[in-house]
Amino acid sequence: MKRVSVAEAKNRLPALIHAAEETGPVEILRHDKPVAVLVAHDEYERLRRSRGPGNGTWDAIMRWREKHKDEMEELDLAGALEGTRGERPARAVKW
Repeated sequence: MKRVSVAEAKNRLPALIHAAEETGPVEILRHDKPVAVLVAHDEYERLRRSRGPGNGTWDAIMRWREKHKDEMEELDLAGALEGTRGERPARAVKW
């Protein structure tokens, strides 16, 4: 990812917009710390859509489970995990 200072971004904005469109995001730094990222509009829209309702990790898991529910019913998960854990009791954990 291309990285530029705020001052350089101010002076070269048209070129940086072109770079964001052609080669990907441009990170803008202030005192060597990231403060912003310039992205092409298409990338921004893709990111914005992916954050909408129903697009989180849990929603994706639930969609996958619904899609594969018939296959999941056939699985013997208890049998598949049998013998994978040692016989010793679990160690105590302090919270």
